[in-house]
Amino acid sequence: KNGACNVAHKNIREQGRFLQDVFTTLVDLKWPHTLLIFTMSFLCSWLLFGMVWWLIAFAHGDLDHSTRLQRDPAEGAAGSAAGFVPCVTSIHSFTSAFLFSIEVQVTIGFGGRMVTEECPAAILVLIVQNIVGLVINAIMLGCIFMKTSQAHRRAETLIFSKHAVIALREGRLCFMLRVGDLRKSMIISATIRMQVVKKTASLEGEVVPLNQIDIQMENPVGGNSIFLVSPLIIYHVIDKNSPLYDISPMNLHHHEDLEIIVILEGVVETTGITTQARTSYLADEILWGQRFVPIVAEEDGRYSVDYSKFGNTVKVPTPSCTARQLEEDRSIM
Repeated sequence: KNGACNVAHKNIREQGRFLQDVFTTLVDLKWPHTLLIFTMSFLCSWLLFGMVWWLIAFAHGDLDHSTRLQRDPAEGAAGSAAGFVPCVTSIHSFTSAFLFSIEVQVTIGFGGRMVTEECPAAILVLIVQNIVGLVINAIMLGCIFMKTSQAHRRAETLIFSKHAVIALREGRLCFMLRVGDLRKSMIISATIRMQVVKKTASLEGEVVPLNQIDIQMENPVGGNSIFLVSPLIIYHVIDKNSPLYDISPMNLHHHEDLEIIVILEGVVETTGITTQARTSYLADEILWGQRFVPIVAEEDGRYSVDYSKFGNTVKVPTPSCTARQLEEDRSIM
């Protein structure tokens, strides 16, 4: 009912295709996994460059000089006067190198540690780490933004009636449902379509377990485009081209493999992102001989919508026969 697909994909051999589109893979992950990758990407880069800074300091002799300064301040002053310049000031252990790595990548800049002109390699590492940090920021922050602004969030306020109904409209049997938008911001260029999904078999005996059949929609404004200024009743005329042509109230609930999928698509007015809302109706969720009650009323010169009655239906006189039988009876008369 919430539009989630219950088809499981198993035994996929080409798993590497998901890594070719890393960004989409990150966006599709669940929030705990995304936050874990977000945290580990920064921690791993800080540790990696912290190790690089420690190796630079070790190779240049900065660690020995820092140790000597800590043991003998007088000798350290003499050493400073002798003109020893470290690659990075105030690095005397891996911990301080790790802290300096964080300062470089996050641009905190406490001021106690800084790169000097002594080592060209240190300047090169500084440039590389800044570039890597910017790339990680762009990817991870873009991923977080896309997850928080995904189109299906807007679809949560596009609602469908819990049940669909079949009743007479303009003298013809019609399959009807109600759709509405809870927000005041509009869905631009909204279109709606329906498909019947059921198991079928060809003349050659080939069984198609999930055969998808498009069915023609009708709505109050004509065509598939709708204007959701208020809840609308969308209906499908059950004629000779309809897959519901031979369904009667007697055998409706025996069609366990019957499912009608409804898809609403449009552009979110405030963000410009295309969104899609889906729902489905099984055979036991289709009510025969009922009609949706009116929910739009005029009050004080403006229209109001009572959503407490959104899914309410009322019984109406409806023939208990298939659309084919109804059409044949009328042609005989």
